[in-house]
Amino acid sequence: MTDAPPITREHWINLPAQARLYAKTWTPAMPRQAPLVLMHDSLGSVALWRDFPAQLAQATGRQVVAYDRLGFGQSDARSDMLSAQFVGEEAALYFPILRQQLGLERFALLGHSVGGGMGMAIAAGAGQACTALVTIAAQAFVEDRTRAGIVEARALFQDAAQLERLAKYHGSKARWVVDAWTQTWLSPAFADWTVDAWLPRLQCPLLAIHGELDEYGSTAHPERIARLAGAGGQTEIIAGAHHMPHREMAEQVLGRVQAFLAQAD
Repeated sequence: MTDAPPITREHWINLPAQARLYAKTWTPAMPRQAPLVLMHDSLGSVALWRDFPAQLAQATGRQVVAYDRLGFGQSDARSDMLSAQFVGEEAALYFPILRQQLGLERFALLGHSVGGGMGMAIAAGAGQACTALVTIAAQAFVEDRTRAGIVEARALFQDAAQLERLAKYHGSKARWVVDAWTQTWLSPAFADWTVDAWLPRLQCPLLAIHGELDEYGSTAHPERIARLAGAGGQTEIIAGAHHMPHREMAEQVLGRVQAFLAQAD
C-alpha cells in the first residue's frame, strides 16, 4: 500500500465513425504489477465508481483504469439499443481499442454486475495477458430475482426526479441508459443468456464477490462462476451487503481484492 495519492489523468479513446470513449487512470508513484481495469454496471460510469478507483490504486499499488462504455457517462451517445449479445460485443468490439490506445499489454480486471460478465468475456479472449479477474455482484445467468429487481427499477425510473439524479452522471443520455438496461435484460431474446461459454476458457485466477442480500441475484451466481472458472475460482459472500458491496462494505472489499491480487500475479 502507498501513502501518496495516485496521479489522475483523463483520456479519450477514439473509436471508428468518429465516436469516443472517456477513460480515466489513477497511477501510484511507483505502480506495481499489471494495471487493473474496471468494468461498470448497467447504470454505471467512471464518476459513479466515486472514490473506489483511487482507493484500489492506493491499496494495490497498481494503476487503475476505468472507462465509460459507449452511450454512458462522458462517452459519446449511441442511438441504437443494445443487442442480446452486448456483453460479448463489449469484449470483441470496444475493449480491444481501449487496450491498444492505453498500451495495456497485460492487465487485471474488476467488473461490477454486468461488468463482471464483460470481464469474463474479455478474460476468456485474452489468455495469459489477463492476470486476474474479480467480479462484484456479477450475474451468471438471467435469474427470476434479477428480472424482478429490474422490473421494480424500471417503475422507479418513471419518476422524473429519479431520472434527473441519473442525468447528473449521464446527461441527456440518462433515459437511453435506463432503457438499454431494462429493455435488454427483460427481452425474451436475452432470457437464455449465460456466461458459461467464457468461464472454462479463463487462464487467470478468479474471485467472485457477492452481497448476501443482493437484490439482483442470489449466491447461485458467484457459486456458478467460481465452479466453472477454467483456472479455478474463489467466492466471497459479504454478509449484510446488497448489490453494491464495494460501497456498502468498502474496507472489507478493498482488503479482499488487495489480498487476492497480491497472490494472483
